[in-house]
Amino acid sequence: MPFELRHLRYVVAAADYGSFRKAAMALGVQESAVSRRIRDLEDRMGATLFVRHHSGACLTYAGHQFVVRARKAIDQLSCATRDVALIGRGEEGLVRIGIISSLASGFLAQLVQTYETKHGSVRLEFVEGGHDDHVPAIRQHRLDVAFLTRPSKADDCDVAHLWNERVFVAMSEGDELAAKEEVAWDDLHGRGFVVSEAQPGPEIHDYLVKHLADLGVSPEIERQAVYRDTLMHIVAGGRKLTLTSEATTAAQFPGVTYRPLSDETLPFCAIWSPMNDNPAFRRLLSLAKVMSKRSTACMVKTGAPDPS
Repeated sequence: MPFELRHLRYVVAAADYGSFRKAAMALGVQESAVSRRIRDLEDRMGATLFVRHHSGACLTYAGHQFVVRARKAIDQLSCATRDVALIGRGEEGLVRIGIISSLASGFLAQLVQTYETKHGSVRLEFVEGGHDDHVPAIRQHRLDVAFLTRPSKADDCDVAHLWNERVFVAMSEGDELAAKEEVAWDDLHGRGFVVSEAQPGPEIHDYLVKHLADLGVSPEIERQAVYRDTLMHIVAGGRKLTLTSEATTAAQFPGVTYRPLSDETLPFCAIWSPMNDNPAFRRLLSLAKVMSKRSTACMVKTGAPDPS
């Protein structure tokens, strides 16, 4: 039945004040407007909501039933308006994030911690995967942003390089390479590797093949349908090595140690759809860019190489 929210407010105010005149004063409108709109409602519904008398108005039984539901409707609409306004300002909402790197430490961990401190009412939802999983999800708006190691084949998406991480070799504590401060590619000649079939295993596989092929080496790479914890238990056994990014080395595993791979870094990028207008996501992206610039400026100031 066609009527406006303000008409419900007129009825509720008249019920609260017991008078059309007082309700009109409280709402800042003419008494005639309150009286006319309530009469229109009564005519449309075919029931009297108020008994009018010289000192004011009181609810009928039908009026009581109507006001109970009208109050709930007004409260729900008020809450909906407030919630949408908060989401529109990026103060509440949901950001869906695709990750390939660990959240244990590093730039991404600091970004998440800073964002949650500033915008604690926004829920962050994380999805693990790789490029082939995350980019289609971004195009279909199932993800707001993905933080990946390479932006290839990201047509129709925007990309921003944010930070770099060193590449580390994970090995058994008893491995002879553990005595070195850094490991060179030549040190990996003839060594066997193990990677997960899940991401980032396939990317690590391709990375190993590319770099060792440059040395004329065809690496022995074993694929296992395991997650990271089990993969590191295999490494701890001493037969195989694997590669990992700097942020993941914050996670310690019994019998496993890490050594940096000389002069090897991985660029990490944010990838998102230019059509994504989620205000909470836009705040996250803005914060990421600011933190990236600060990190780069700090490195330049201290004489460290520019990560880009």
